[in-house]
Amino acid sequence: MRVWFITGASRGFGALIAQEALNAGDAVVATARNPQGLHEKFGNHANLLPMALDVTDEASAHKAAELAVKRFGKIDILLNNAGFGLLGAVEEATTDEIEKLYATNVFGLLKVTRAVLPHMRRQRSGHVINISSIGGYVSHAGWGVYCSTKFAVEGLTEALAAEVAPLGIKATVVEPGFFRTDFLDESSLSVSPSSISDYLETPVGAMREFAAGHNHQQPGDPARFAKAMVTLGHSHNPPLRMPFGSDTVEAIERKNASVAKELEAWRDLAVSTDFPKDVKED
Repeated sequence: MRVWFITGASRGFGALIAQEALNAGDAVVATARNPQGLHEKFGNHANLLPMALDVTDEASAHKAAELAVKRFGKIDILLNNAGFGLLGAVEEATTDEIEKLYATNVFGLLKVTRAVLPHMRRQRSGHVINISSIGGYVSHAGWGVYCSTKFAVEGLTEALAAEVAPLGIKATVVEPGFFRTDFLDESSLSVSPSSISDYLETPVGAMREFAAGHNHQQPGDPARFAKAMVTLGHSHNPPLRMPFGSDTVEAIERKNASVAKELEAWRDLAVSTDFPKDVKED
């Protein structure tokens, strides 16, 4: 039996993955800012520990991790799932919006990870799974600030994987594409109200219209994603990056090809800044 510690477990991906983990016979520490609905959602399951957790509160994160270990003896899988989106041009986003986004998507993830890692280090095992996004690999107009938080998650996970591997701990960053969840609803997505008219006829304006018109029409199946996540959690040799959705796979392939093409075009200038190989500096 594996023990999952899941943030943002009250709805969306978090709730679906928690249920699939329970169905698989695992134990789940399901955390949420407001945990009142967790019992109603999952019932009084013997392998379930519902818990209040505000990921922006470091003391709360440490307390939750300690209670999880006290109940189940260990934490095998940390799933950093809590987060939300922000739609708007980089210039449109306010300082308050940006700081709140980073407080949850980046600093909250760090606080929970740092709270759980001491327990994983002690047991010399564990798997940290951080939910990123297609926007953590390819940024998009209208999502710049949100994507920047997910780029941060990608960089943190890549370094973390190298740091904890000698201690028997794995780290994976998950990159979901567009799935038919409530991500584009007001409960998960903030839309910057400070709209600048110059952006209306740009890709930013088009993205606002796209987001408004495509909610619950996304190609990804959340139920299939939840099952795949449990498969990932049970893997003995998980990948560093795990994309989910054909749209993510296609976006990664396009970006990799574009970067390779641009690098080839600018290679001579890129390498021209090295000291000449036959010149030794005193």
